[in-house]
Amino acid sequence: MSPRSRHPPAAPSARLPKRAVGIPQRLLLACGSFGPRLSATAVASALGRGIHDADRPEPDICILPLAETGSDARQLLDDVGFDVRMRQARAVVIAAERLQERTLAGSLTFEIATRARQGGIPAYAVTGENALDAFDARILDLQLILQARSRGALVAAGRKLAKLS
Repeated sequence: MSPRSRHPPAAPSARLPKRAVGIPQRLLLACGSFGPRLSATAVASALGRGIHDADRPEPDICILPLAETGSDARQLLDDVGFDVRMRQARAVVIAAERLQERTLAGSLTFEIATRARQGGIPAYAVTGENALDAFDARILDLQLILQARSRGALVAAGRKLAKLS
């Protein structure tokens, strides 16, 4: 220890993990409803609980009408400041009741996945029903699609996502 230093240098085990330096740690959850029994808020809460259980920072939660079609997806995402929030996130998690190819074109799910890919941000999905084939999932550039149909399964999905991202 130098005479000017009051504190010894930190031991290697006391240093922050390498990924904590300069890399965002929060996940951005873009959540829609999983039907009448699981509102978008309940989905976000269950995923957030799993993430919290894994000792990760509280996620940034963005409640969106992911099941709606025909709305102006770009405008809706711009209205909630999605791009700024996405760039401040470690990864984006899209939580939609059903993923299927025929409803993707022009949907919020497609727009979110596209923005994440273009921004270099990993994107994951949690869904009650996955009707995408491998090609469709690849087009969306989703790193992983987890199926969860209940609150408990959503909590488990949150834990798994916290460990992956």
